Amino acid sequence: MIRLVSIGSLAALFFSSTFILNRTMSLQGGHWVWTASLRFGFMLIMLVVLLLITQGKKAIKDVKDIFLQHWIFWIIAGSVGFGVFYALITFSSQYAAGWVIATTWQITILATPLVLMFFGRTVPAKGLLFTGIIFIGIVLVNVEYAVLTSLREVLLGALPVLVAAFAYPVGNQLVWEARLGHSQKIPKIDHPIVENAFARVLLLTIGSLPFWALLIIFTTPPAPTSAQFFNTALVALLSGVIATTLFLYARHLCRESFEIAAVDATQSMEVIFSLLGEIIFLGGAVPSLLGMAGVALTIIGLIAYMRSQTS
Repeated sequence: MIRLVSIGSLAALFFSSTFILNRTMSLQGGHWVWTASLRFGFMLIMLVVLLLITQGKKAIKDVKDIFLQHWIFWIIAGSVGFGVFYALITFSSQYAAGWVIATTWQITILATPLVLMFFGRTVPAKGLLFTGIIFIGIVLVNVEYAVLTSLREVLLGALPVLVAAFAYPVGNQLVWEARLGHSQKIPKIDHPIVENAFARVLLLTIGSLPFWALLIIFTTPPAPTSAQFFNTALVALLSGVIATTLFLYARHLCRESFEIAAVDATQSMEVIFSLLGEIIFLGGAVPSLLGMAGVALTIIGLIAYMRSQTS
């Protein structure tokens, strides 16, 4: 369990770059659709190169074959787990500070048990009390933000994140279920390449491409800036490739539902990393006592939750 939590926490460090860089791009006037879609374009290139270097041409062929055999599944999983999730996260960055979004994002810790139960998995009830503490912390952070801005800004910043918090574990769980092959409604994907973390992320990335194409067509955003190209490439590397691969690697090491819940819970560390990053790199203000209390409750809830799952 210590190994799983350590890998998940390292993933959270790299994931936090998303909130900081997305906020940077929004302040620079970059359109959120390009902030979201360009990331996955860069991820596609990076992951193909990484697989070629580490596994050779056969791995690329295996990914192509697995995708074509189950293309409907990968498009659904990729569109939900990567498309809906990240489009809503980047949309929120137009209205709220990175650390506020990172804190609100921790609602995924509440979403994960619900998603697991939806897929018929048993979830230990003893940790649910502590997820309530995390939820209270999230509420306090958004109350502070409402005082500083307006209710409209909070709703546009928080509600999309709440939906994204469910979309991400749904997409990941679809892949987990397909790998185990226990569900009659989800195809069993039994191939060695699916055990490779880079390959799994690449398959989900390819599956999300139709979503991004449709989003660009329907929103017709203005052309991206050169700074947006650079920043989205950086997000793609730090968060899309490194963090996502680490996170999915930890998740796929899990054999029990409580292990999955514990790995997902480590993402609360994004709050601290994002807050420190925004203060250091963007000159963000230190939260008031109310905001700090919200952050503290979120972290305390995380620690208590993890202890309850491992006791």
